Amino acid sequence: MNNLHSLIGKQVELEVSGKVMLAGILVDVGLDIIVIYNGKEYFYIPHLHIHNIRSSTNPSAELLGVTPELPFDEDDMISYRKTLTNAKGRFVEIYVTGNKSIHGYVTAILNDYFVFYSPVYKTMFISLNHLKWLTPYQTNITPYTLGNEVLPVKPTDIPLQRSLEEQLKKFEGQLAVFDLGDHPMKIGLLKQVKNNIIELVTASGESVFWKIIHVKTVHLP
Repeated sequence: MNNLHSLIGKQVELEVSGKVMLAGILVDVGLDIIVIYNGKEYFYIPHLHIHNIRSSTNPSAELLGVTPELPFDEDDMISYRKTLTNAKGRFVEIYVTGNKSIHGYVTAILNDYFVFYSPVYKTMFISLNHLKWLTPYQTNITPYTLGNEVLPVKPTDIPLQRSLEEQLKKFEGQLAVFDLGDHPMKIGLLKQVKNNIIELVTASGESVFWKIIHVKTVHLP
């Protein structure tokens, strides 16, 4: 999407996976991610989830003449992985599945997933393929107005594996929740992980087999 450079500094509208429409000033374009600013927040959006982007047909008067600066210090061209690295330990809002956003901070980035700490869901494992966007908090704000002493920025003490499949194998025999539990068949006993397929036993005792590539988030209740 390098040809998007011609739109930098202009107001744009774009459609993101999930039929979500976003609008704002296109601030920067990287190899695999873009940044837009809507007057209040910055949205870091991986190319993977951009369906289309175009100049705004109804530009906001409030954004005319605005020249926003990126919230992360960028030495050179931005990238998805570099953005996650810069976000480590900083409070952010991420959008992954359904109509729910998740608040917290990135603690580690692995080969095909990253680890996220949420005060609501605690430690989460999120596929790099399914992050729709990331929005940094303003520096003086914390999730749910919780004090920093309640949100210590520290890595999980769970030993981390390089791939999501290998990580999930470590949780065999434990209860797990996929995709924030948006469906009863995504909550259950993680029985086996093999050949990129997860066997999950639901509350009724039924085995459901999930392809790992379609699992967006995982956390242990």
